[in-house]
Amino acid sequence: MAESELSVRSCRELWTILLGRSALREPAQIEAELDRHWDRLHQGLNYYKPPSSSSAGKVKENKDVAQPLKDFGLRISKLLGLDEQQSVQLLQCYLQEDYRGTRDSLKVVLKDERQSQALLLKIADYYYDERMCLLRCVLLLLTYFQDERHPYRAEYSNCVNKLEKDLVSNYQSQFEKLFKAEAPTWETHGNLMTERQVSLWFLQCLREQSLLLEIIFLYYAYFEMSSTDLLSFTKMFKEEGFGLRQTNRHLVDKSMDALVDRIGYLSSLILVEGMDIDFLHKCALEDCTEQHQFSSAPDVIKEMDQLLLTFGDIPHHGPVLLAWVLLRHTLRPDESSPVIRRIGNTALQLEVFKYISTMLKGLGVSGNNCTASTAKMCIYGLLSFVITSFEEESLQTGGVATQCSHLIDAACEVLSAPSLAEVFWEMKPNMGLGMILDSAVGMFPHKIGPLLQLLTALLSNKSTVKKVYNFLDKMSFYTQVYKHKPNDIISKEDETLWRRQTPKLLYPLGTGQTNLWMPQGVLGQVMIGGEQGYVVRWDYSYSSWTLFTCEVEMLLHVVSTADVLAHCARVKPILDLVHKIISTDWTVSDCLLPLTSRIYMLLQRLTSVINPPVDVIASCVNCLSVLAARMPGKVWSSLHHTGFLPFASNPLTSMAQCVSAEGMKAGNYGNLLVQIEQPRGEYAVTIAFLRLITTLVKGQLGSTQNKGLIPCVLLVLKEMLPTYHKWRYNTYGVRERIGCLILELIHAILNLSPEGEDQGSTPTLQSLCIYSLANTEAGQAVVNIMGVGVDTIDVVLAAQPSSSGSEGPGQILIQTVKLAFSVTNNVIRLKPPSDVVSPLEQALTQHGGHGNNLIVVLAKYIYHKHDPALPRLAIQLLKRLATVAPMSVYACLGSDAAAIRDAFLTRLQSKTEDMRIKVMILEFLTVAVETQPGLIELFLNLEVKDGSEGSKEFLLGEWSCLHVVLDLIDSKQQGKYWCPPLLHRAALAFLLALWQDRRDSAISVLRKNYCVYPQPCVLETCAFVMKIIGLEIYYVVSGSLEQSLKDGLQKFSNARRYEYWSQYVKSLVCHVAEMEEEGICYFPETQMLISAWRMLLILSTSHSDVMQLTEDSTKLKLFMDVLDGTKAALTTPMSVPCLRLGSMMATLLLILLKQWRSVVATAPDILSPLSLILESVLQADQQMMERTKAKIFSALISVLQIQGLNGGDISQLPQLLLSVCETVKDEALALIDNTRHMSQTADAVEDEDSMETDSPRGPQKDQRDGVCVLALHLAKELCRTDEDGEHWVSVMRKVPVLPSVLSAVELSLRSKHNLYFTEAALHLLLTLARTPQGAAAVAGAGVIQTICLPLLSVYEGSSNGASQSFSRKSQDSACWPGVYRLCMSLMESLLKTLRYNFVNEALDFVGVHQERILQCLNAVRTVQSLACLDEADHTVGFLLQLSSFCKEWQFHLPKLLRDVQVNLCYLCQTCTYLLHSKKMLHHYLQAKNGEALPPGPLSRTQKPPQTPSKETAGGGEREEAEQKALLAVQCSLLKILSKTLATLQHFTPDCCQILLDQSMDLAEYRTLFVLSFTTPAFDPDVAPSFGTLLATINVALSMLSEMEKKKEPVSLSIASLASSEEIQALKSLLMFTMENCFYVLISQAVRCLKDSSILPRDKQRLKQELSSELSTLLSSLSRHFRRGSPSSPASGILPSTQSKPATPGSKASHEGQEPFIQLVQAFVRLVQR
Repeated sequence: MAESELSVRSCRELWTILLGRSALREPAQIEAELDRHWDRLHQGLNYYKPPSSSSAGKVKENKDVAQPLKDFGLRISKLLGLDEQQSVQLLQCYLQEDYRGTRDSLKVVLKDERQSQALLLKIADYYYDERMCLLRCVLLLLTYFQDERHPYRAEYSNCVNKLEKDLVSNYQSQFEKLFKAEAPTWETHGNLMTERQVSLWFLQCLREQSLLLEIIFLYYAYFEMSSTDLLSFTKMFKEEGFGLRQTNRHLVDKSMDALVDRIGYLSSLILVEGMDIDFLHKCALEDCTEQHQFSSAPDVIKEMDQLLLTFGDIPHHGPVLLAWVLLRHTLRPDESSPVIRRIGNTALQLEVFKYISTMLKGLGVSGNNCTASTAKMCIYGLLSFVITSFEEESLQTGGVATQCSHLIDAACEVLSAPSLAEVFWEMKPNMGLGMILDSAVGMFPHKIGPLLQLLTALLSNKSTVKKVYNFLDKMSFYTQVYKHKPNDIISKEDETLWRRQTPKLLYPLGTGQTNLWMPQGVLGQVMIGGEQGYVVRWDYSYSSWTLFTCEVEMLLHVVSTADVLAHCARVKPILDLVHKIISTDWTVSDCLLPLTSRIYMLLQRLTSVINPPVDVIASCVNCLSVLAARMPGKVWSSLHHTGFLPFASNPLTSMAQCVSAEGMKAGNYGNLLVQIEQPRGEYAVTIAFLRLITTLVKGQLGSTQNKGLIPCVLLVLKEMLPTYHKWRYNTYGVRERIGCLILELIHAILNLSPEGEDQGSTPTLQSLCIYSLANTEAGQAVVNIMGVGVDTIDVVLAAQPSSSGSEGPGQILIQTVKLAFSVTNNVIRLKPPSDVVSPLEQALTQHGGHGNNLIVVLAKYIYHKHDPALPRLAIQLLKRLATVAPMSVYACLGSDAAAIRDAFLTRLQSKTEDMRIKVMILEFLTVAVETQPGLIELFLNLEVKDGSEGSKEFLLGEWSCLHVVLDLIDSKQQGKYWCPPLLHRAALAFLLALWQDRRDSAISVLRKNYCVYPQPCVLETCAFVMKIIGLEIYYVVSGSLEQSLKDGLQKFSNARRYEYWSQYVKSLVCHVAEMEEEGICYFPETQMLISAWRMLLILSTSHSDVMQLTEDSTKLKLFMDVLDGTKAALTTPMSVPCLRLGSMMATLLLILLKQWRSVVATAPDILSPLSLILESVLQADQQMMERTKAKIFSALISVLQIQGLNGGDISQLPQLLLSVCETVKDEALALIDNTRHMSQTADAVEDEDSMETDSPRGPQKDQRDGVCVLALHLAKELCRTDEDGEHWVSVMRKVPVLPSVLSAVELSLRSKHNLYFTEAALHLLLTLARTPQGAAAVAGAGVIQTICLPLLSVYEGSSNGASQSFSRKSQDSACWPGVYRLCMSLMESLLKTLRYNFVNEALDFVGVHQERILQCLNAVRTVQSLACLDEADHTVGFLLQLSSFCKEWQFHLPKLLRDVQVNLCYLCQTCTYLLHSKKMLHHYLQAKNGEALPPGPLSRTQKPPQTPSKETAGGGEREEAEQKALLAVQCSLLKILSKTLATLQHFTPDCCQILLDQSMDLAEYRTLFVLSFTTPAFDPDVAPSFGTLLATINVALSMLSEMEKKKEPVSLSIASLASSEEIQALKSLLMFTMENCFYVLISQAVRCLKDSSILPRDKQRLKQELSSELSTLLSSLSRHFRRGSPSSPASGILPSTQSKPATPGSKASHEGQEPFIQLVQAFVRLVQR
């Protein structure tokens, strides 16, 4: 970006800096600028030199400027008559600031004749603007150099002191040069100097003259003018006829009249100021006139006399003559009185007072209000002195009344200057302008106008309001005019004094109404008497406020008569005074209630007459606007009944009805607008109406009143906004003002907070506005306003006489466009989402031909320089459109794209540009990264360079935004140029967006060339840096990270910055928590930083090596900080921001708990803070805290699992248990309500898996990580830690947890809903059932009623086929069969713990579920999925416990007992067969599972190995996975087998008893196995036999020996697949199986041998078979034991795969195994006998 820092600053830039609108706002920076450019300001317009040959030579020699630019500079020099070097400089400044193309397009333009001519004319305009800005700078200095409130007063003052010496002579000579200048012609200035250009030149010439005079005038307001200077100025102004005798007056056209007048006004003021009337007045009062500078200059006075005698032909002479009369009259009263009289008469003939009020109005309208107020001060001195010095009558020539009213007008204009009203009230009443007030009081109330006009002008602040109020409250004269002498009067002979004989009411109003009563005997002075009539001033005290009330009442009485206009003229000043009073000081409004309360009636009456008095109505509405600002409700309710506002005749229900305006009446105002205001072209009432409605809307009325405003707003949207620009207007600027007011109203509505509006179905004000703007022509009107474009605004601004006025048409237009941007932005933001594109969005985004679409217009506002907010809001709207509209901004910009980009970047790069624009540009680019790929590529401007081996390398182009952004955040630059934090933040946000969007091309450039990890300074900035670093670490493989980043992270770690930031984040959270209680909040920034820090920490759990976060001590510190932070945030009651922060922190806490288990294990007490947090969270707002509660429960569960209770922390337990149980109870009850409600609503048939669909379920959704489920799990963990049950028993007595949980479970089972809840509840019950106390509590709470029957619905609904009802789901995922299995376990556990106390319930359970139980035992043969085997395992486990109670079972359910026994025997056969035939099992598994085996892990903790996608690649892995699955199934089968045999042991006679007891009743025990010794078959028809039992022992033995073989090269052995603990457990299980099997075998064999029904032959065979088989087995066994084997566990306790391994038996002596082997040996001996 070449020439971005020019050595020469343009005048416009200087002016912007001095105004304080740039980035340079420090006083020191302002001072530096003034020092640098002091000389330029001193020279004024002489700074611009005429062309010279030496300068042209220098340009030619300059090597730094390109040749085409030099040539073009010479053409500029010719056209403007400007020095060649300055012309080139001007061109460079223009290209930098105002050129609207790219650098490339410039080359084309310079070569093309037509285009270069257009450029020349633009540069001419730019040059004229530069000259004006130079003068404006000086004017600005003179305006504020003595203003104490101005921030740069001292700097301005220093500069003015430097300039002071010959500033005026300089500027005076420039002024002379300008008005004598010859107009340029095409001969002298080239053929571009057409008539139009000459006219522009002359307009510029007049503007410069006016500005120069303004500077001279302000200068003399502060510094004294010498008498000789006055003479020279007088001569000069006479020569140029006060602006009317310009050398080029033939060029003046109508549009320039105002400027010519202004030159006249300022010339006249300079001369009056030069005579120093204020000082003269002071000298006269103190009798020391000789001190005045003119008293010692008689020659000058004579010459001035001669000069001024020739004056009198131009109105501008009036004030000068008047001032001179005063001067001469005061300094030399005795001398030339005829001269004075002559000059004085001339002044009065020129209607000097009328001229003064015209002049002050003219100066006030346009331009610098400082000039206007200084002029008023100057004239104030003049008027005060004139009125003090001369009798009022002598000042009145012509019509007495007219001159008097002109004098009052002039006085009012003067007094409207800010400080003069206060000065006036501090003066003596008979001095100066006080005398005018006295004479106005003298005619009151016969003439109300003059007095009230003066008093209205005298209201400037609260103190003056009190004075005016009291002044009017205590009037002592009442002036009346009579045509004839009344009868009830006694008068003196000379008719000078009258006296009332009778009391009199002054107003003909009805009884009981406010009135004035003049008592008997009042004296009245006759001021004027005679045939024409009498003016009598009665000496009567009264309050004018009562009189005003009577006047308003009178108007109400005569409203429909012919007197109405005369009365309106009396009432209007009253209303204006009231308006000014209450808008200045609201506290007086109570005293004015009699007046303000009558305004409503006045409105109603006046608006309904045939020819309504528009000005009075406007005054009424203005008063109501001020009242509405303080009490909107009252004003609205009173106005509502007047019929003035539009209203709806039937209630509003729908948007369509509103928009169609059906049943809406326009009210009196609507009729007035159409019938009176539009035809006349005067819009006072409309302007007042719009202000009133806006005030009412801003007053945040309730929703009902807002509904009432809908007709008013609709009138604006339908009838005004679309057409106002076509109405007739008499005055320039009113159209712009109305447009601005309409948009202000809409803006106010769109900014209403939603609380102010109720969100019903009927339309609200806001929704009406949004709908109208989006879908009707109102929206098009707003689009048209935005489409005004930057050029039109520049033209309007240029046409203003002076551009620092705040209320010129240009400013109003800018304000209107800004409001249009804001309104459109809000409509798009608030519009309800819909699939249809609204007309507004279409209008905003349509592609017009020739680049005239709105996007280009919006983007081009970047060229606007006057008001920085305008481009800022335009970019903000672009940002919104880029986000929501489905279009490419880049495509819309078309050929202008590159030029607009250059303009954006130029402003972004400029050191003086307003910071907020820069921030907005960066925000726009940040949004564009994601939504506008074309546009962001244009801005990134990356150039491709082919690197080595065909790889592409990216470089930054010359016009890349990254140059600018990196400059902003470069810490090395910070010394030279300070980057404000907000800007820094925006730049980093942009870089972060690049990372988040993975713009690799840009990121690669950034990585290579720059270290983009600067030193952070603001919270959000730190957050952005953290996020960028986080994304970089996350996306890039650790090997390819940039070295600089690694070093940075290493440094970060070494410098203990992790601890620092952790501490900081913690203190930040604590700070927010503390501040929140006081109601202060910095929430967004804090939240950003915390979320970024959270991201970094979560990353560090997986990338600790890259992030150099490896020390456990550091991790522990970080973890504890997170815990403290969470605690601080979540223990702050009732603060939404803190709870949000707490929720974020809780997530982080949970992740760290899970990831850093080893660190947490060493941590100090974590339970205490967590319990506190839980208590606090449980008290907070439930809806918000749902997720947070879940996180805290989850964290507590993790901590309990990792740390346990740490021994001593038992103190926390009761309280924690109580909290958790309360939650469980509440959640369970809520769940019951919710499930009932759902089952009522969902009468439709639901499919069986409905609980797993994510249907919307209202607040109590059943989720795996829901609060309810986690609370149950936590309760389970706590009960498990509290083994002896001392705490939970007491808690459960206090809180009815069990009943509520059981009811919820029952309902859930019946409706088959709430799967996760049911599962968790059963886990809790299971835990409780393991201890006697717990089991008793659970049984006592009625668990069997809860579970027994409802459980049927869990499996009955699904299907009848056995194989289908046993699903193939992995047993880990929650499912209803899992719930069934849990219920089985629960029954088993209860029975095991409670024994006889639970037998009946257990038998009930078996009875109810017998079908399923038998099905399940059978199913093992057909389905070997782990889930099915698991169910079989649980079922057999339960039967094992129940089998201890054989007799009861036999008594209650004999048939079932027999069925179970048979099925168990068959199950034993199946398991043995499957375990024996590995290949068969493998085949079955493959066939059932469609080749791919479920990767069933051996234990739940191990991760299942991934099945590789490519078959070929991982053959070995696949085989291993299959083997593991096979092993898992084998383990399950073995468990089932061992439990089955243990159960059968209870169904067969006791060994000792049957061997020893001869008289045992054998009929009690059935034969379970048939007498056959075949190996078990897989056929269900083959009955289980002794062969089955022997086979079982064989299988167990072979598996045992297989596990002993450690190294098996070919196949994968069990040993290689399982861990040593698991192998140990497996061995124990095998031993247990063998023992039980031997037991059953022996018992059954003896039973057979003793059974008399069996043939002796069979018994013999049995003996032989058993003898041989068992002998073989025994020898194998003893061999095995010699090698060493685990001892069998006690047969009562079943080891599970997770249980601790039994003590290895290798150390155990041989005798350790004796009992078991001895029994078998004894039996063998018995058989062999």
